[in-house]
Amino acid sequence: MSEVQKKPLKITETILRDAHQSLIATRMTTEQMLPIVEQMDQIGFHAVECWGGATFDASLRFLKEDPWDRLRRLRAGFKNTKLQMLFRGQNILGYRPYADDVVEYFVQKSIANGIDIIRIFDCLNDLRNLQTAVTACNKEKGHAQVALSYTLGDAYTLEYWTDMARKIEEMGADSICIKDMAGLLVPQEADRLVRALKESTHLPIELHTHYTSGVASMTLMKAVEAGCDIVDTAMSPFALGTSQPATEVMVEAFKGTEYDTGLDQNKLAGIADYFRPMREQALESGLMNPKVLGVNIKTLLYQVPGGMLSNLISQLKEQGKEDKYEEVLAEVPRVRKDLGEPPLVTPSSQIVGTQAVFNVLMGERYKVATKETKDVLLGKYGQTVKPFNPEVVDKVLGEEKKNAITCRPADLLEPELHKIEAEMKQWKQQDEDVLSYALFPQVATEFFKYREAQQKKVDITIADTKNGAYPV
Repeated sequence: MSEVQKKPLKITETILRDAHQSLIATRMTTEQMLPIVEQMDQIGFHAVECWGGATFDASLRFLKEDPWDRLRRLRAGFKNTKLQMLFRGQNILGYRPYADDVVEYFVQKSIANGIDIIRIFDCLNDLRNLQTAVTACNKEKGHAQVALSYTLGDAYTLEYWTDMARKIEEMGADSICIKDMAGLLVPQEADRLVRALKESTHLPIELHTHYTSGVASMTLMKAVEAGCDIVDTAMSPFALGTSQPATEVMVEAFKGTEYDTGLDQNKLAGIADYFRPMREQALESGLMNPKVLGVNIKTLLYQVPGGMLSNLISQLKEQGKEDKYEEVLAEVPRVRKDLGEPPLVTPSSQIVGTQAVFNVLMGERYKVATKETKDVLLGKYGQTVKPFNPEVVDKVLGEEKKNAITCRPADLLEPELHKIEAEMKQWKQQDEDVLSYALFPQVATEFFKYREAQQKKVDITIADTKNGAYPV
């Protein structure tokens, strides 16, 4: 009997980005990460996802850390492992479309500071919103991975996904990721989807899913057996719940098979031991809510990602209308359909969720429409896979519907880098500060003030030491 040809599975480790973003609101600090980097670097991961997504905003806003400094320090420690980031297409790491010059500069600086792989996605799967970032990544010799924001609905057929995959290959991507942010991809569908994608493209396929609905480990297994090349997992202390399946479990599941990862469980156990006290501390302090650790099957019923569920609950709590929760959940799919059936991922998930809350609390659908709902209907976020509900367009936009756009939203934006640089030049200490300010002007300014105050404290201490105020 001929020996089975080995197809070792590659693993991207998410504990330094999506795992702590999903479970502890992105609050892991750089100082908590650095001591374990050397050990993680010896494992043999395909990549470590450690930047992008919400890490940039959270570093500046809550941790008073420079995200660029974090990236440089991680790059210095990871000598053998590729570093990966998540990038929201034309929105970069923010919540609005940016001009092409800002997108290009951000990609350039991300790669210059240590990123190898940029995973680029768009909340509407509008490929026009991805091209600038992909081209910039190609130019900088980075690895451009384009992510399909996975969702369910009439329009999202196998033909839709395979057609997208072919276009992604044509646009210059180096690999494709199935980005299942809500944990909607069930095992049999993963099998069908991966097989179809492998037939339509030569690009490597990676699968990113969340454990929210409880099926993620089984989904990964079926996907790998169908030919998926890389999977995203998280070290066990920060796995499961709204995070990813556990790294050690997936390594064990494929041990001795043709997909054997070759990763060492003893070395992985040492890394898990390092992160376990952090998990315990997060549970004790309330930073990790036990609610995010369970299985929520309503994800499959309403297609609502875990983070969006908690947002809906807090919005209703503020209004003292928690009894309307089920009603709002049922309204979410209706609003999604009205708005062209987009995938629910940042920022479309927030837009649909908030509008559903308004529709229920007002007792009349679209009596009040948010600015973001109007912008979606005006085409300012891009093109949805299905047309909008014309009655909703009339009610929300009225005569304003004449101003709707069909072009790529960023085509209407003038270059803005020079203007941004002029606006923030008093704070600039490094080129990258311009980009921090471009994405989060108020948050970055607060951080720059904090940084300046800290530097003054250090200068005073050094001066005092030189003057003999302290024993040397």
